[in-house]
Amino acid sequence: MTKFISKRNLQFLIKEVFQTKTLTTYDYYSEHNEKMFDMVIDEAQKLAVKLMYPVLDEMDKKPPELVNGEVRVHAAVKKIMKEFGQGGWIASGFSKVHGGDQLPFTIKGVTSFIFAASNYSASAYPELTTGAAELITSFGSQDLIETYVPKMLDGKWQGTMALTEPAAGSSLSDIITTAFPTDKGYFKIKGVKTFISAGDHDGVENIIHLMLARIEGAPAGAKGISLFVVPKKRVDNNGHLVPNDITTVSIYHKLGYRGAPAAELSMGEKDDCRGWLVGQENKGLSHMFQMMNAARILVGLASCAIASAAYYAALDYTANRRQGRPIAQKDPSIDQIPIIEHADVKRMLLFQRSIVEGSLSLILQCCMYADLMKVTEGEEKEKYGLLLDLLTPVAKAFPSEFGILSTNTAIQCFGGYGYCEDFPVEQYLRDVRIHAIHEGTTGIQAMDLLGRKMVMQNGKAAFLFVDEVKQTIHTALEIPGLEFFATQLANAMKELEKVTGFLFTAFGEKGVDVYLSDATLFLEFYSRIVISWQWLIQGIASQKALFGKCSKKEKNFYQGKVFTMNYFFRYELSKAAALATRLMDKDNLTVEMKSEYFKD
Repeated sequence: MTKFISKRNLQFLIKEVFQTKTLTTYDYYSEHNEKMFDMVIDEAQKLAVKLMYPVLDEMDKKPPELVNGEVRVHAAVKKIMKEFGQGGWIASGFSKVHGGDQLPFTIKGVTSFIFAASNYSASAYPELTTGAAELITSFGSQDLIETYVPKMLDGKWQGTMALTEPAAGSSLSDIITTAFPTDKGYFKIKGVKTFISAGDHDGVENIIHLMLARIEGAPAGAKGISLFVVPKKRVDNNGHLVPNDITTVSIYHKLGYRGAPAAELSMGEKDDCRGWLVGQENKGLSHMFQMMNAARILVGLASCAIASAAYYAALDYTANRRQGRPIAQKDPSIDQIPIIEHADVKRMLLFQRSIVEGSLSLILQCCMYADLMKVTEGEEKEKYGLLLDLLTPVAKAFPSEFGILSTNTAIQCFGGYGYCEDFPVEQYLRDVRIHAIHEGTTGIQAMDLLGRKMVMQNGKAAFLFVDEVKQTIHTALEIPGLEFFATQLANAMKELEKVTGFLFTAFGEKGVDVYLSDATLFLEFYSRIVISWQWLIQGIASQKALFGKCSKKEKNFYQGKVFTMNYFFRYELSKAAALATRLMDKDNLTVEMKSEYFKD
């Protein structure tokens, strides 16, 4: 079984919902066309089926090992990095100036989705390299770009994000890794970084860390953090690679995501670890947020991709597994039916599909905003940038949290078999679990949404989102069959206004502690509305298609979309009301609860 995504759904989203071909009317993307986008997606699927999916199980069962100070990974990693480099996949989204194809972020998002669905661990290596190389091209000197980027885009050198430290997880302002200035154009780096994905391995010639550190004497807190290129091996004056005084202390043995190492690194034990400043001194955190924001969307995308693979495994199993008979049928002599015919199994499948396809729609919406931000100017550019900022924590957190629930539901569809290694869904559940932690926990995303994004520029981004939703509702009200959904979403938006008004009042009266105490619940409440908006957008496209001429197969597809939208509104959006009740409750128990009350 190799179906882990729906190509038909991808075509529906990029052609009928988001109409990505309109991007080619802008000069930056003018060398592309819809046929080329189709070819790229076809080739991505072929690569995923032939190279990545076949080693999904092996990479899980044979995780990386630390042997004599060197991390050894599955042999397929070297092939994958080579293929992604030579095939232009790592470089695809880069500008032509840096050797890329200027592929829209939306189409690159689709290919990343395919790769992550086929084998998340394998897909992480090139994705991390892309992000690190983008940071260098965005903020690095020409010398740094020429030294590192070509080999990273070729897949010969791995890129990483080196932020986390043992005593500073999400609290990056507390990092203590130090950069000591020299008069030779580089800094000497000393410190420890932990949980560094692909932080060391033998699948490439070199590892290039984009590392946060504090220059000696820099201000305390976030204002004193700088960004550095710190390679595992540096290039000497003769053009040779030599060790750069980085030691891999350990690698972690993880619940899932086992095909890629998470390493703890020690820098400067011999006082000879060299790093090169990227961008301006003390601006490292703002530079790194470019990669982090893109990474957050990719984490949401990867969660959605793994949940997609689990959903299609469950769909295949339930269509072929025969057990039981129709509830009203009492004759034990008649044949058993496929379990997909049972109402509760349909409910579980609808839940999964609603999460996967709703999440993917949001992620591609964000990708479109990123593309439009790149090619527009003035107020239009600002609009897309604000919407992208606002929705990024939702696009990261909702697929991450609900991807876990969706994948868990896939296991339930299998019954006892889902709990065994005979089928891949148990691995998918282990693999997807990391994403609610990766690139900022759900709690961090929640505080970002409520504490920053909802109030930035006096709520301008939040109001722009309201306008986007109102436009969708207005369109839906004019299409037969969508009146109920448009009305339900309009009512949810009114509830959102009440909740935010209550919380802003609480902020003024009781302070930020109370305001943010249930930020995670607000994130879920807000996310259910956002995903409902995306489902209504898909419902509009589906209903329009159903009014035209389409084959029976196509009609089934669009009817499936409408039924899944119906499910999300009736089963999932309806739960937002309970969250609203809690969010407007004046009992601030989590603030008032004392830690000593937990003690026996």
